[in-house]
Amino acid sequence: MNKINLLSCFFIIYVLSTTQVAADELRVAVASNFYPTMKIIAKRYELKTGGSSGQQHKVVLIPGSSGKHFAQIMNGAPFDVFFSADEERPRLLEKEGKAQTGTRYTYALGKLVLWSSIDGFIDSEGLVLNQKDFRYLAIANPKISPYGASAEEALRSLRLWDNMQDRLVRGENITQTFQFVSSSNAKLGFVAYSQIKNPSFFLRGSFWEVPQSIYKPIQQQAILLKESSIGKEFLSFVQSDESLSIISKSGYGLP
Repeated sequence: MNKINLLSCFFIIYVLSTTQVAADELRVAVASNFYPTMKIIAKRYELKTGGSSGQQHKVVLIPGSSGKHFAQIMNGAPFDVFFSADEERPRLLEKEGKAQTGTRYTYALGKLVLWSSIDGFIDSEGLVLNQKDFRYLAIANPKISPYGASAEEALRSLRLWDNMQDRLVRGENITQTFQFVSSSNAKLGFVAYSQIKNPSFFLRGSFWEVPQSIYKPIQQQAILLKESSIGKEFLSFVQSDESLSIISKSGYGLP
């Protein structure tokens, strides 16, 4: 075999191998609050499944705020599945023809908590919000984060939103908001209940579970963006009893 034919052979093998990897790889855009839970689910899925060649499917997770993911998808980002922290953005993607019709569903119900890393600082009714004993209150940006929008709604319900403006520090997403409080840059903040329930996080401080009567239920929805057998299989796996148990233990309500 001459040198040219040998190089051609290597090129064909390379193309075939990269095509197989691409076919077995799933790119999942996931809301930052659900990222720790999704890592567990994705790993379980990878261990249990494989392509016809016997090769494991690879799930590539891209965490971030739902608002930013939405904008990226609208602009053609190459994601296969979207796990949003709300229902509005998946619904709009379906309406705009940017996702597969009929694949949208609620995978978890998010819960909002007021948390401080200081023991005993937050009381059982959230009355600390009416006091002056804090400089900063952290929330996720309500414009791009569903949990931030829920925090704003809760503060409005408590008639505290207008008076709290000079104390608010806004995280780009709920993960950054959690870091503000964890690092004590903010004395307290509205975060996802799932964050303080994360098994890898040693819970410290105090928290108040915000009554769901003062903010709309956070229906976190997923949707298939591109026609894909692996994508459908993965969505089905997330709805399995095994995955639902993981979601529940992570601090979410089940639909």
